[in-house]
Amino acid sequence: MMDSDSAVMLELAAQAFRARNFELAAEIYECQLQSPGDAGARAELALRRADALACAGRLADAFDAYRAAARPEGLRPERLEKLLECLADSVRRKEGLPARGRASDPFACAACLGFLCEPVTLPCGHCVCRKCLERERRPVRCRGCRRGCSSSRGCRESCASCADRCGSAVPDAHRYRVNVVLSHLLSKWFPSQTRAVQLRLEGNALFADKQPDAALRKYDEAIRLAPRDHVLFSNRSLINASLKKFDEALSDAEMACELQPHWLKGHLRKAQALGSLRRAEEALTEYLLCIALEPESKLAKSEALKLLSDLFAPVPDRVQERIPDCSSLLSSRARIKGSATGTSTPRGIAVAPRPYKECKTSEEAQANARDKPQSPATLGLAEEGATRTPRSWPKGEDGGRSSGFHPALVDRSLLPKRKHGSVEEGQPGVEGGACKRAKTESSRKDAAASWCAVRRELVDAADLDCSLCMRLFYEPVTTACGHTFCLKCLERCLDHNSQCPLCKEDLSEYLAQRRYCKTFLMEELIAQYLPDELVERQKANEEEIAELSKFADHGCILEIRNVEFFADGRSVVDTIGRRRFKVVRHSQRDGYNTADIEYLEDEKVEGEDEAELRKLHDAVYDQALVWVNSLKAEQKQRIMGHFGPMPEKDPEPQTSPNGPSWCWWLLAVLPLEGRAQLAFLSLASLKERLSGIRRVLLFMSRNRSR
Repeated sequence: MMDSDSAVMLELAAQAFRARNFELAAEIYECQLQSPGDAGARAELALRRADALACAGRLADAFDAYRAAARPEGLRPERLEKLLECLADSVRRKEGLPARGRASDPFACAACLGFLCEPVTLPCGHCVCRKCLERERRPVRCRGCRRGCSSSRGCRESCASCADRCGSAVPDAHRYRVNVVLSHLLSKWFPSQTRAVQLRLEGNALFADKQPDAALRKYDEAIRLAPRDHVLFSNRSLINASLKKFDEALSDAEMACELQPHWLKGHLRKAQALGSLRRAEEALTEYLLCIALEPESKLAKSEALKLLSDLFAPVPDRVQERIPDCSSLLSSRARIKGSATGTSTPRGIAVAPRPYKECKTSEEAQANARDKPQSPATLGLAEEGATRTPRSWPKGEDGGRSSGFHPALVDRSLLPKRKHGSVEEGQPGVEGGACKRAKTESSRKDAAASWCAVRRELVDAADLDCSLCMRLFYEPVTTACGHTFCLKCLERCLDHNSQCPLCKEDLSEYLAQRRYCKTFLMEELIAQYLPDELVERQKANEEEIAELSKFADHGCILEIRNVEFFADGRSVVDTIGRRRFKVVRHSQRDGYNTADIEYLEDEKVEGEDEAELRKLHDAVYDQALVWVNSLKAEQKQRIMGHFGPMPEKDPEPQTSPNGPSWCWWLLAVLPLEGRAQLAFLSLASLKERLSGIRRVLLFMSRNRSR
């Protein structure tokens, strides 16, 4: 009977857990633990109760329960997944951490957050390094778009509510080529960083070829050129770790975290270095932050589970007296950024790095830097338990390194203590466990010169001109082949030809998507560095739109006689007017102006009116011929080359419903405004048209005689 009641209660507890009533589930499991049973069943009940307490947010009680469940055989890592999930969710929720690192610098890659190297523009408009794009797993999804998503899932896969912001898959990512315009600008504006990236790639090749010492030298040189590039420090940390230089590896990883506080890989490198130094509790802290930043990081999860399992494992001949206090388990947001509030190891506040384009030195920070004593690490030595300075250590905003890089998310004093792993408080020669750096005036100048605003003399509006309209980019879009055009320019070209106007690569797939997203970085650069030119370009665009929106009430059907294409994408179309029309009703279709029309024809006359019309026709023709022959030879040659020779006089003026062809040739040649030409086009009386032409010719002749 008791077994039956116990089974019912356990099922009730399971239902409560699934219904997220964790308090009730924990209470039922606690009651069941009061009943006698075998050790295995009791351990399972204790573990379920611990999971329920963790999900309920009672972490202090949960840690106690996990410790009890760990006796006497310990807990396998996979049995602690619920605790790990709760810790990471609490950090992410309470501290307001972003799901993924966000690039605050316009010149940063949307994937690695480092300096853009060989930038490739994705269909969504974000730019990533070519190497980052090649490393992305298929299907490729833009991380820049995913960071804009507010979904709690992180939205690796598209969802109905935010499909446009969740990083929709990029088809055939290997086909996307380097953005030609951006690549030129970055190499022109940032030559030192571009050289540093080249050295980084050379170092990567050497490291892959199992030459870590040579790779390290490349990275040392690269960091001297770009001392604010977090990717360089992260990669050098890996190289130092491979050389068993774990102190240097930790120093580089900490610097990467300081430069990019919310970058996953930097914290992974730091956690790995701490693990190699047998500082398990600190390593667990970093892995928890990694999971908070990137919930899908399998490496961080597996390593954190191993550390948790090891921390809860029973220690022979020692009683673990301290139980974690969940009130200080999670740090405040300020601690995440580097403050020392409530941690067992005092830490300074890590200042977030400034963008590549900014590098103003704070006078207050310089004053603080001058007051700090030098460390023996400056001389290439390391105090026992302290972190040794790498060969090329960059200086911070104040010309030196801040004393703390990332605070503990979990207070080490709250976790079960081990016989090894971390630097204890009060260790001789170490102040707060942080490394002190020498700060000289020359080092501050070097730091300030590392990243400056783009020099104005390097900004040339011609570098940002569209190759089609030969004007400043307006709403720039980039094709898969890496060429950038104004949005309207590209749309007009692709309306009749599916090839890139420059390289002639087939853009059928790009055209089929009809997803012309503006290149964000290009727009930002134009707005920041060419604001006056952008205002003028916007004004010109508005005037063009206003002009195009004015739909005339009369027009002419054109016949295309020949089209000549040029290598730069332009073309010359030879047309001739065939029939005039009058607009009956305006409308729009697929973004184009359309209209219902009725054709116009000249009204025919007979009798005396016909004889008078013929006389007027002959007189105006002779008058027009005199005017044409009176033109200068050069001017006449240009007219003949563009419009051809003047047509012969028609023997019967009323043969064509549009009147004699020479009239329309002359109206095209005469220096008349469009409104005046349109007035002639709308006339349905040949007599009125001839009379109007005669008045224009008389006016031209009088002006010439003066």
